[in-house]
Order: sequence, then structure tokens, then C-alpha cells
Amino acid sequence: MTRIPSLSVVTLASACVLVAVSRVAADTSPLIYQNPEPVTAAADGGLRPVVGVHNIQVVRANRTVSPHADGLLHSYMHQPMLAYWRGKFYLEYLSDPRSEHEAPGFTSLTTSADGYHWEKPRVAFPPFKLPDGTETLCHQRMGFYVAPDGRLLVLAFYGKMPEPNDGTGLGRAVREIHEDGTFGPIYFIRLNAKQPFAGFKLPYPLYTASTDAGFIAACQALLANKLMTAQWWEEDQLDESGFYTIKGKALSFIHRPDGSALGIWKNALVATTTDAGQTWTTKQFATDLPNNASKYWLQHTGDNRYALFLNPTNRQRLPLAVLTSTDCTHFSDLLTVHGELPDQRFPGKYKNLGPQYVRGIVEGNGTPPDSGHSTWVTYSMNKEYIWISRVPVPITARVENAVREDFENTPVGSMPADWNIYSPAWAPVSVIETNSPAHHVLELRDEDPYDCARAVRVFPETHGLKASFKVFPRQTNARFEIELLNAHGSRPFIVALGEDGRLWANHEGVWTDNGTYSAGQWITFELVANSKPASDRIVLKINGKPSLPGEIGPAEAAATVERLSFRTGAFRYRGEGKGYDLPNADTKAATASFLIDDVLIEPIR
Repeated sequence: MTRIPSLSVVTLASACVLVAVSRVAADTSPLIYQNPEPVTAAADGGLRPVVGVHNIQVVRANRTVSPHADGLLHSYMHQPMLAYWRGKFYLEYLSDPRSEHEAPGFTSLTTSADGYHWEKPRVAFPPFKLPDGTETLCHQRMGFYVAPDGRLLVLAFYGKMPEPNDGTGLGRAVREIHEDGTFGPIYFIRLNAKQPFAGFKLPYPLYTASTDAGFIAACQALLANKLMTAQWWEEDQLDESGFYTIKGKALSFIHRPDGSALGIWKNALVATTTDAGQTWTTKQFATDLPNNASKYWLQHTGDNRYALFLNPTNRQRLPLAVLTSTDCTHFSDLLTVHGELPDQRFPGKYKNLGPQYVRGIVEGNGTPPDSGHSTWVTYSMNKEYIWISRVPVPITARVENAVREDFENTPVGSMPADWNIYSPAWAPVSVIETNSPAHHVLELRDEDPYDCARAVRVFPETHGLKASFKVFPRQTNARFEIELLNAHGSRPFIVALGEDGRLWANHEGVWTDNGTYSAGQWITFELVANSKPASDRIVLKINGKPSLPGEIGPAEAAATVERLSFRTGAFRYRGEGKGYDLPNADTKAATASFLIDDVLIEPIR
């Protein structure tokens, strides 16, 4: 959370100077957002999605039945960090009982072999008692460091109430993660310059007290790395020793084609260094980049391009989006990475809405085996759940070919390529084996009382099309909606399997009853949209019979369509922060399951 200081009165003359400086800075900025695109208040920002992103919920907050190996019942989770080391993803995040900066604060860690299936989190850095009777708060702007000898270090900062990152905390802690998953002892790698409690004996020694020479060398290598340690300044901002060569919050950096490194901090501030962080150019605002108190993340992608992940609005932290670049200076083509926003289930102080505080794998902290074809980023949702996304490379919003998908080539338990998947822990999406003639199918399962499972297939943008698909409901008391969408998320075509056991088609905004449907039976849908520009009707057949009406008029206006969406539950424009605990948020709802198969989509020109 960033607090904005009060502004003093500025004279007209000095204001003019500020404007002039701003224009000069814009012309010389090392990061320029070209052709800025409008973003709506919808959960997806009204933007096209990156084709084939898989959004996976890693940890779901729960106050009564803990998903945590150590039994934590926290509902504030935030600041995730990511690394890849010796065949596994490592993800750490901090948590507080209910609100931001509420003690006791923990740092936890979870691992995954594939990025999709995650172990129960364990506490990596527990809190400890302070002389004033309170407990510590964990905070981190850096999570991991792979040392020159290959060791993996995990780090967190020990601060105190009311703010752990105002410079008055205790120090940064470190420990080693061994290949078998065990932790080494906790040490402090650096103490704050100005300690808050005179004479207080900290529970952990400095790293130099270790008997492991290799561990000491790894810590010293980190301390000497000015790019890495530039991420630490915020929590030790009262330091006057000269240890930090630049000041700023939540640094992300990447090396550019010319060998320099570009850094971006909170509030869209940027600078460059040509000597590995020993010296920096003067920080300035990135040109035309939205300025908010969330984080930015720079990433070198496997196709030798560059990506900037961000929340593309001023102050708001939704959606999670991405810009791309060939030269790591000029960024453009804003696309959505995570475009869903559920209700915030648990209230708390400073709990912003949205997928926020994005982080990927810092240079040097590992390379996943599929890095040539994907980029991984982690973030928190509503500051109460931890998510990760696999973003395919190249990053694009368009496809060229017709869709013919029977899921037979997708392994059981995984998610299909080229599909955009939204998979909460209690509403997972995956391919399953039916042990029937259908064999592999895509299942959307939902037990979450306040969230949904969703699968979206992008196809070539078109006015006319032929499409068909099959849906297998395993019950008749749960809702399932099917939509065609345009580039900005408008929905000209909507049908639904209702929780009342009836099939509904939306004709010009009015739901029309198309009879009952049965559990345990496949339903076949066939759609034909005329290619003539003046036509705005879709002919719909259900199980080979014309729908009522036979030609469906648009529920929402759209000249073209380019996405087919399947979702458990009703459409939501965006979720809310209601300011109170939602009823039964900790309890699974009755299981709903829908199977999808034989998806065919062919544009008609």
C-alpha cells in the first residue's frame, strides 16, 4: 500500500516548469507506451485476452478449514514471489490474519513440479515477539536468489506494526532451501540501519554465524549484487550508509538488447543502468504508462521479445494485462492476462480489488523447461488468494485457423493448449477420461459458492460462422452459460442450461424457454451466423431441432465475434468488495459438473 503525501501549494510559474520537465522526460523516457488503448471498468478491461492463458489458483483463503500445512487460517494473502529451481516452481507469499499490516505476519512457501498442481504451503518465516508485546510483520519485495554455486536462498523482511516497510523494521532474513525440500536455519542477511528497539536481542543471528562456508559465500554474492539488492531499499529506506545506489519501491528489471538494464518501480518510474546497478540514470515517469500503486513486471520472453505485465489503469488494480516490445523501450498492444474478478469474500483494511502485485521469475532465478513457449507470472487476487498464470509465447490475441477440438491429444488432468482457462481451486478446469466413446473431454467442475470455472476458445474474427459443440450436464440444478463474444467482451449470443432444469436462449435481451434438459445426456448445439454484414441473427439448433425462436437476435450489439465461452454460473461484469464476510465462503457448494466435447468453429467469409 502506498500513501500519497499531502501536496504543498505550487505557484503558477513552478507548475509551468514542472510541465516542461515532464514533457522533456516523456521525450527521453527509456520506456514508452505507444498508442495507449482505452480500458473499461469491466473485469477484463474490455480488452482482448492473450490467446491460451491458463489462470490457476494456487492458494484459496479459508478461515475455518485451512489449506495450509501449518494450519494458518488467514484471509489476507499478498506479495507472491516466484522462482524455478531443479525441476520445481517455488512460490512464496505473505499472509496476515485479516488485514494488511496486521500482526502476526507470516511468509509461506509452496512448490509445484508443473505450475498447475501445488503442494500445501508451509511457513518459511514465522513471526516472533517484540519488546512492546506485539509480533513481527513479514514483508518482501524480493523472494529468491539462486547463488553462483547453485544454492537456492529464500528471503523475507521482518518489520513491525503499523508498517513493515517504512524503514523502521528489524532486518532481512534468509535461509537455504535444500533440494529435498527442507529448510536450513534462519539468519539475518542484513539488519536495518536504525533498529527500533535498543538492546533487543534478535532470535536469529547474522548469516556470518553459519558454519556452512558455501551458505556464507552465497549470501555475500547476493549482498554484492546491486541489481538484486536494489529491490530491498523500501524496507530499509532510512539507511544512509551508501549501500543502496538508487531508491524506489518494488523494482523489476530486465536486460535490454544493448546490454543495459531497464528498471521499473511503483508509480511508473523508470531508469537504466549500464554497470549492473552500480549507477543509474535519473528516475523519470514512463511515457503514457498508467500510474497506480500496484507493481509492474518486465520479462524477456522465449521469442526474444519483451513483456510488461501491469494493471493498466490509474489507481485501479484490474485487469492484469500485458504490453509487448521488440526493443524493450517501445511497448504496445495491450491485452488481458487475467480478466476475471470474483467478489472479495473477506473484508480487511487496505484490501484492494483485482489481480495485482504481479511477479515473474527474476533473471538468474531459474528457467522453466517450457520457457521457449510460455512465461509464468504470479499475483494475488483481492489480496486474499494467490494465483499463477501460464502465458503462451508468442503473446498474441489472434488465431488464424478454424477450431476442431476433441481433446484427445490433451493429457488427462491437464488443460488444453490455445484455450483460455480460469481455474479456481474449488472450480477446477481440466481434461478428464470418460471411459466411454467420448474418451477425453473438458470438464468444468464447480464447488465454489462465489466463483466459477471458465473455458474460452478464441477463433478468427468473423461476422459469419458455423459452430457446433456438445455439453454433458451431470445435474439439472446448476447454471451453465455459453456465449459468443466480440473483441471487447460484448455478448451477442447467449444460451444457458438453467438451474431450473430448462434450456434458455437469450433473444434480443429476453430469455426464451427451450424446454427441459436431462442430466447424464449429451446436448448438441449447432450455430450458423450469416456472413452478410446486414445480418444480425444466429440460427440455433439444439439436438438437431430449431430453437425457440429459430433465429436468435443479439443480446448485445456486436459486428463480429471471435470467442466462444463456457462458464459455470451466471455472467458477472465484475465482482465487488462488499465490506463484510460473505456467508458460507469457507464451505463448498454442491458439486456441479459440465463436460464439453467436439468443438467445431469455422468462419464464413
